[in-house]
Amino acid sequence: MEKEYLEIARFTKPQGLKGELRAAVYCDSPDVLNRFERFYLGEGKIPVKAELSEIRKGFVIMRISGVNGVEAARKLAGEILYINRGDYALPENTWFVGDLIGLDVVDADSGRIYGKVEEILQNAPKDVYSVRAADGKQLLFPAIPEVLVDVDVSAGKISIRPLEGLFDI
Repeated sequence: MEKEYLEIARFTKPQGLKGELRAAVYCDSPDVLNRFERFYLGEGKIPVKAELSEIRKGFVIMRISGVNGVEAARKLAGEILYINRGDYALPENTWFVGDLIGLDVVDADSGRIYGKVEEILQNAPKDVYSVRAADGKQLLFPAIPEVLVDVDVSAGKISIRPLEGLFDI
């Protein structure tokens, strides 16, 4: 089932003395944050106005309306920033990362279940899917057309065709 609210960033710590926050971003590009007018903060999904102040290597700096000092910012460290799925339409053949986590990864030809998507690594030219197998092993595959055959969020699965030797250890 698709989530109504999706994690888009996590605040890590204050940045400076004026209330800005460092945030780890959970999307393809930090610039995506500029597309949203509404954000929701924490488990209570409190509506907030947030803006991207600066993009740095490995994190972004954000300002939350009403957070005006380092102490107020410190209280938000560890909080998750969400978006509402209904506020944004995705282009075809793209998915929210939050919808992919937990999907079964199956062989497109044999139906063999490799495991569940545990994480999407986005620091390479193409996303890399981290899959946790039933025996606890971590399997990795690139999101390239030669491997990634189909994503069916409503069916709860991703079909792949591993390249020869991809999962050999």
